[in-house]
Amino acid sequence: MTAADDSTTPVKVSVIYYSATGTIAALAKEISEAAEEAGAEVRLRRAQELAPQEAIDSNPAWTRNAQETAHIAVATPDDSDWADAVLFGSPTRYGNITSQLKQYIDTLGPLWAQGRLADKVYSGFTSSATLHGGQESTLLALYNAAYHFGGIIVPPGYTDPSKFTDGNPYGTSHVDGQGELPVDETARKAARVQAERVVRTTRALLRGKADS
Repeated sequence: MTAADDSTTPVKVSVIYYSATGTIAALAKEISEAAEEAGAEVRLRRAQELAPQEAIDSNPAWTRNAQETAHIAVATPDDSDWADAVLFGSPTRYGNITSQLKQYIDTLGPLWAQGRLADKVYSGFTSSATLHGGQESTLLALYNAAYHFGGIIVPPGYTDPSKFTDGNPYGTSHVDGQGELPVDETARKAARVQAERVVRTTRALLRGKADS
């Protein structure tokens, strides 16, 4: 048995996301479930909403997602501190992450200053309204934070035959057509592949530390 396959090594994963109309929430749920099936202990957390209620109320899909995910705990710095691996999710906003997820990441400054975010695994997932709506730049921008943390970035790459179908080596992504196109099986498969790879790689790293 290799270190990567040693399911006895405990792995803690936090899936921290922001979602307006529900696409990223669906991907986060898929990733969380896949990570649990791979043997990880998982925290699913949402970033605090910053938009005014009238903006939310103006969009039925946004309103519905807010209601359906109200039971999910709001992310705190402890969720990143606790985890061995963190998967961040955000729809693209002009080729960058949302202000809601950015605000959460900004609260991690004290942990960063203490070196408590270093040597963890980080990975990301996103969505866009159109096919060329900023998915890659959003994930690259997200990973910039992990560089500053001293984190270990684990993207899905083209490490599974299914990745040649969804085509995004940077992270799981979905084109949602302004919330009109629900998450499909291609994106769900990509989410599972990414979650499993994150758990497998994190487990190997933890086992390597324990044996060193």
